[in-house]
Formats: sequence, C-alpha cells, structure tokens
Amino acid sequence: MHENFEHPALILGLLLIFLFGLVSRLSERSVVTAPMVFVSVGIILGPLALNVFEVGFKAPEVKLLAEITLVLILFVDASMIDLPNLLRKHERKIPLRLLGMGLPMTAALGFLLAWILFDELNVWQLALLALILSPTDAALGQAVLNIKQVPGTLRQAINMESGINDGLVLPGVLIAIAALTEGHASSGADFWLGFTTRQLLLGPLVGAAVGWFGGLLVDHASARDWMTPMFQRLASVSLAMLSYFLALTVDGNGFIAAYCAGLLLGTKTPIVRERIQEFGEAEGQQLELFVFLIFGLLMVTKSAPFWDFKALLYALLSLTVIRMLPVLLCLWGSCLKL
Repeated sequence: MHENFEHPALILGLLLIFLFGLVSRLSERSVVTAPMVFVSVGIILGPLALNVFEVGFKAPEVKLLAEITLVLILFVDASMIDLPNLLRKHERKIPLRLLGMGLPMTAALGFLLAWILFDELNVWQLALLALILSPTDAALGQAVLNIKQVPGTLRQAINMESGINDGLVLPGVLIAIAALTEGHASSGADFWLGFTTRQLLLGPLVGAAVGWFGGLLVDHASARDWMTPMFQRLASVSLAMLSYFLALTVDGNGFIAAYCAGLLLGTKTPIVRERIQEFGEAEGQQLELFVFLIFGLLMVTKSAPFWDFKALLYALLSLTVIRMLPVLLCLWGSCLKL
C-alpha cells in the first residue's frame, strides 16, 4: 500500500459496490439488503473481528460524508413524491399523523423506557437518547417499500415522514446538548424559541426557493437546448447541496431545506426530471453504502466497549416496541388498508 494512501477502506468500498452490484437483482428477491451486507462486511473486516483494516477516517470526514449522503437522499426521495396528490385531504392525513402524533409519542416512550433502564443517566441524557433514536430512515426498509403490493399512498407517507422527522427533533437534540454542556446558562427560552423558529421556518423557505426556481431554470435552459443531459443530471447534486448550505447560512435547518427543495422541484419536463432523479439517486446510493461500510468498520468498533445487557435491550426495544407501538396508535382509525 502506498505510504501516502490513508484510506484502504475506499478500495474495499468500491470493490464491494461492484461485487454486490453483480447480484443486486438477486438481493431484491431476498431479505438481504445492501446496507445489511455493507455493515456486516465492515464489522467482520474491522478491528472488532478480523482486524484487516485500520480505518484512517476521522470524525470530521465521516460527518461530512454522512451529511452529503443524507442531503442527496432527502432531495431525491422528496422529488419523487406526487405533491398535488399528497396535498389532498385523504392522502395527507397519514404523514400528518406519523409526524404530529407518532413522532412525539415515540420520543416520549423512548424517554420513559430509558428512564426505567438507565437510572445512572440524568434527565437531559435520557432526553438526548430518546430524541436521537426517535426518527427513522426509510433507507433501511427500502426493500419493503419497493414491493409492488405496498400502496403508493403508504410509500409516499413513509417517505415524507422519514424525510422530515430528523429536522423536527433536531432543535430538541441541540437543546439537550446545550443543557449537558451548560450552554443553557447563557441561553434562555427566548433564544431557543427563536432558534427553533428559524430552523423550522427558514430551512423550508430556502429549500423551496432553491428547488422551485432552480428547477424552472433547468427546464428553461433544457427547452432551448442550452443544457446538455449530463449537466441536467448534475443539477440534482447542485440544487441539493445549495439548498443545504444556503439554509445553514441563515440558521435554517439544512436537511429540511434539501427535502423541501426536492419536494417543490420546479422541473416539470418528464425526461429532465427523470435524469435529475436517476443521477441523484445513484450518487446518493453509492455514498450511502460507503457510510454503512464505515459504520461497520469504525462506529461499531468504537461503541462495542459500552455494550451491556441494558444497552442491547434498549436497542432492541427501540427497533420494535418504541417505534411500532406509537405508529400503531397514531394510525388507529385511519382506515389504512394494505
């Protein structure tokens, strides 16, 4: 290995993407998904097991990669939502129930069970734990959502809920972190009210503006044959990242901004929109698989010393009861049919 090459995990990731791609169609017919494979390979080849790789990635690098990945995925997923149909009264009630009722109940149940299990943690640590684990990502259940028998209404509802839930809990997460680091001493209720308002208001406004006007410009340039198909595809990355970083400059939530940019993407020409979505989806998927590989190589290893029976039990509860029960309760009486 060249002495200046610090990331052999990149070679592993590229090779694994190629090899898994060869059997990707077979994977779609089974319960084995790409994230499962990449995390498992990371764990097996990482320091926790065979110790084949000494991961050279540092926290800022991993954070940046994860953020770019999430921004692209949120943008593309939102662009595939049929917004006019979703805004109809019957169609919008499921995501509204999931976000307005299911998410708060998930956080509350997570806090309650954490309080029972972890008596050594204070209230802010318990709140932080519950809030971090409340939002879920539909990427891990993508194989299920791709099944043709899953109604489009349900698919869109889950897509929308998973795209917005992170942004909704972020203010609470930051407040808990500030309290734990004594940052609350200089920040009163007015500060946090203003911060939350800016996060949840300016983020969507910036994202909507970037997605709408950027999409219109792409349509305008494409209709006049000013823009090549390659740059139409590249527009997905540009618009997604622009919405994210511009929202951050005004103290808005960048992830909600990226989601709203995709949701209100102004491109109406079907072939141009398809190019934007396909390229963004492919790039997002590639980056996502790298993140899962690094998670297996690095994050699982770092967290292993802290595993005990209570931690594993809470993880199991978080994946099942804590999430499923609130969803069941909030959808009760919705007449949802599968």
